[in-house]
Amino acid sequence: MKRYLKGVGVVLLVLIVPAFISCSSDDGEAGFTPDFTFEEVDGDANSIVFTNKSEGDYLYVEWDFGNGNTTGKSTEKSKVHTIYYPLKGSYEVVLKLWGPKNTLSDTKTISYTITIDADDPDYVNPEGLIWSDEFNSATINSANWKFEIGTGNNGWGNSELQYYTNGDNAKIMDGKLILTAEKVNDNTEQGSYTSTRMISWGKQEFTYGRIEVRAKLPSGRGIWPAIWMLGANLDQVGWPACGEIDIMEYVGYQPDVIHATVHTPSGYAGNGNGASKSLTTCEEEFHIYGLLWTEESMTFYIDTPENVTHTYAPANKNADNWPFNKPHFFILNVAVGGTWGGLQGVDNSIFPQSMEIDYVRVYELDQN
Repeated sequence: MKRYLKGVGVVLLVLIVPAFISCSSDDGEAGFTPDFTFEEVDGDANSIVFTNKSEGDYLYVEWDFGNGNTTGKSTEKSKVHTIYYPLKGSYEVVLKLWGPKNTLSDTKTISYTITIDADDPDYVNPEGLIWSDEFNSATINSANWKFEIGTGNNGWGNSELQYYTNGDNAKIMDGKLILTAEKVNDNTEQGSYTSTRMISWGKQEFTYGRIEVRAKLPSGRGIWPAIWMLGANLDQVGWPACGEIDIMEYVGYQPDVIHATVHTPSGYAGNGNGASKSLTTCEEEFHIYGLLWTEESMTFYIDTPENVTHTYAPANKNADNWPFNKPHFFILNVAVGGTWGGLQGVDNSIFPQSMEIDYVRVYELDQN
């Protein structure tokens, strides 16, 4: 592969650095040398392909692509990464190898600074973006999220069967948040499964806006993933007085059908105000699950605002039917079983199952 590329300038900054070097002739340590190659994608000077060419005895690779996209330690040594750089500029790409001792003193790195000569003319920087998590870091951002842990009261109020762990079932990989439900045993009872429930309460809360979450859904009878919001005054007024906004719910026994629902004191649980829409590729492909939330209405959609799933707009608003004039926080979770998700039981052969999330974004409302 070419080191110097059409449209891509490269400054070589080779740092083969064993941090705090500790070597001896009798420690049995095998040598290893970091190296990687890169080339632009044909016809696309803003997309670069990186390939690990390191040699020797080492355990893990760790990439930092210089644009906020990192991999963390990985055993996928031969994985080829295609990284998109939409904006011109210089990006230092670093490859770190972890040697047989798996310690910082047994690592080596190599880096190249790649210069993208021009912006991608087709790239559109999202206008009006208030906040987002693109999940491009190596770890989940604690400034945005925290984990709820345990089985919850009455299975989080729905007789759910999973135990939510403190991050053990969540990871970031290749710019995606992966939330995985796993089977512990075949008993199909509370604690027979582990999963993840992430919330932004006290960290990222919003009132009104255009909200979009791009995700790919898990599959199988008994699985119950959701992308939703609760009022930040939950601990003061309780549920459903705080208001619940279910941007997307999915029950695996009813494949290819997406649900959007609002819960208020005037209608909650099985009497929530909602609607459903067919989406035949929701388990195989990423889709945007969106919400236009104004002072007057909520419009739920898939992929584009024109593809409406449900609209909620009570004519005469009051605390019973419109607790949506106050801040709400995000919840991302994958439940197992429960009063809805487990209505037809749980198929233990499906596990593990994951919901993958590409990003969560909040935009200002378009007032035009």
